[in-house]
Amino acid sequence: MRFISQTSSDGVTEQLFVLGETPGVLWTPEGAAGARPLILMGHGGGQHKKAPGIVARARRFVTEGGFAVVAVDAPGHGDRPRTEEFARVVAELRAGMVAGGDVAPRLAAMHTFLAGQAVPEWQAVLTAVRELDVVGAGPVGYWGVSMGCGLGLPFVAAEPRVRAAVLGLHGVDGLAEAAARVTVPVRFLLQWDDDQVPRARGLALFDALGSADKTLHANPGKHGEIPEFETGSSLRFFTRHLG
Repeated sequence: MRFISQTSSDGVTEQLFVLGETPGVLWTPEGAAGARPLILMGHGGGQHKKAPGIVARARRFVTEGGFAVVAVDAPGHGDRPRTEEFARVVAELRAGMVAGGDVAPRLAAMHTFLAGQAVPEWQAVLTAVRELDVVGAGPVGYWGVSMGCGLGLPFVAAEPRVRAAVLGLHGVDGLAEAAARVTVPVRFLLQWDDDQVPRARGLALFDALGSADKTLHANPGKHGEIPEFETGSSLRFFTRHLG
């Protein structure tokens, strides 16, 4: 892991890093020392590791919960190169959206394609970050909705170090098998008037989760219009399960 820069403001230290070909950012309490719970945060489609919503949520988790938070650019996003195969998959998705048909299968195919690369990258980042003195081998949580769920749910299913997850804004297409393997506590966010994910498919994904401890939080509004109070609810969820 190679750190590129470090800045501090309002009690939060932000460090940009590169691990192999994966660019990421780590937020920790300013001047902190010793182990603490770690939250891995996945961004949405077309976004990146420092999208405004990711940064705001990460800083709140750090200042109010004392957590460390890490985010990385998903394949083909942010500072990552766009491969020909990635461009082809995106073009197929956009063509389906223009045609006005059911894009869920194409979206699932894109997320499956990206998850094949993203899951082992997340696992490597998790290993490297937990070796830092300011993070340590404490409990781990995952937060990710929309594409952050499409890539993150397979990661949570494959990674035994994750002890709790906030997921949502995604349908069951392509994720049923991975969802059945998720057994950690889950907070699932669903927008009742989602204009990208049909309500029935979001509910089906919640139902497919294998967790005995899972809670559905449904709010009115379109895709991405998650109420701000859900950030505080997620913070309390992680505090309860990670300490």
